[in-house]
Amino acid sequence: MGPVNWLAVVAAVVAALVVSAVWYGPLFGRARLEEVGPGGLGVRRAPGRTLALTALLLLVSASMMGHMFARVGTATLAVKPWLYFMMSGGLAGAFIIPSLWISYTHQRISTRLALLDAGCWLAVYLTMGLVFFAFKA
Repeated sequence: MGPVNWLAVVAAVVAALVVSAVWYGPLFGRARLEEVGPGGLGVRRAPGRTLALTALLLLVSASMMGHMFARVGTATLAVKPWLYFMMSGGLAGAFIIPSLWISYTHQRISTRLALLDAGCWLAVYLTMGLVFFAFKA
């Protein structure tokens, strides 16, 4: 197992935050607002705290992804660079999105909102994979 590239981990978190801000801002912000309504899904009293918690949880995910790529090794990743995207997208597709959908099913949240959120998580995880690829972590 090689060393974890912690700079890539932090850059992946920042990139993930940017992608999610664009996703829920100019791209699909209006569609999400139509689903949840103004103040829907609970009133956000402390957006700074929400951002900090999101960044902290993304740091956990990016750290585990960094460990995963370090475990595979730079030699293997150099020969098979598609593994960055296959593994990061696979995490989203096999774990994050199904757990999100299970939770949303129990909460009776609309399919449209579930698709918006699933797309965001897939884009975020693929972006983190792209950052690790760019850093050759």
